[in-house]
Amino acid sequence: MTMDLQAKIDHLSRPESYPEETPVVEMVTTHMSCVFLTACHAYKLKKPVRYSFLDFSTIEARHRDCLEEVRLNRRLAPDVYLAVEPLAADPGGALQVGGRGRPLDWLVKMRRLPRALMLDQRIRDGDVPERLVEAFTRALVAFYERTPVEPLGPDAYRQRLAEDIQGHARELSDPRYGISLDAVQAIVAVCTAVLHSDRRLFEARVTAGRIVEGHGDLRPEHVWVGPPPLFIDCLEFNRRFRVVDPADELAYLALECEYAGAPQVGELILDSYRNATGDHPPARLVHFHKACRALLRAKLSIWHLQDHHGEATEKWRRRTAQYLALAERYAARL
Repeated sequence: MTMDLQAKIDHLSRPESYPEETPVVEMVTTHMSCVFLTACHAYKLKKPVRYSFLDFSTIEARHRDCLEEVRLNRRLAPDVYLAVEPLAADPGGALQVGGRGRPLDWLVKMRRLPRALMLDQRIRDGDVPERLVEAFTRALVAFYERTPVEPLGPDAYRQRLAEDIQGHARELSDPRYGISLDAVQAIVAVCTAVLHSDRRLFEARVTAGRIVEGHGDLRPEHVWVGPPPLFIDCLEFNRRFRVVDPADELAYLALECEYAGAPQVGELILDSYRNATGDHPPARLVHFHKACRALLRAKLSIWHLQDHHGEATEKWRRRTAQYLALAERYAARL
């Protein structure tokens, strides 16, 4: 399986493998996929991996997920997600992108967006004017307002949040990582206590019809400021993770802006949401979601130690520590 995947990566890393002309091919890897960037397009190849929350171990499963990724992302980026194309083998065994032979795997084909207009790049450039934030927040509000309310009861919603917190704690407490158990347990204890002591806060969000099927992974690198604003790379592989309160999803985006060094952008996003909707999530609720999301990001960061060695591990340990510090900061406000 490993050799098979490497053969696909080798093929997709060569410019001559694509139907369009491209001088170079850049590759970006994650736990679950490899993305190949040509001059005009991006092609995503799913890795044949299996975790507790997803299963890409068969070509059929990867094909289904590719189709789902295109369907879901067209909600917020309709002209970016172009097609699902086969990586096929011709009669001689040569691989072809979009070929008519036997499919050996499947690729999500996307239009490549100019990097300079991604929110994370604008933050690095120090160029995020208020009008820009208001424009993309209004686009998100319109999306949330046209999305059906989820039929999820208050107790079930709180139970999901509790399960997520405990799941983050289990991973971060793995002795392989050497993370302070006291720090993790202190954050978890505070967040869990809020779920019980402030249960009416969460129940009010459910009864007000705030829980919808959102983006699921709303971070600055997934926001193209436009015009028009577009939101890419939603979390397609597990619907449960997309069922959220917009206050949670926007608190996540605000947290990631803070992590990127622009807390003022995050606050402006939340203010723009309040002004556009008249919905004013209490500060305590926002702090709770930021603390939980920081725990999630710490968990995802430390997972990279499974794929990296040497100097790269220090990068991910440092990132884990930074997210845990953010989680502690917001837990302290609770």
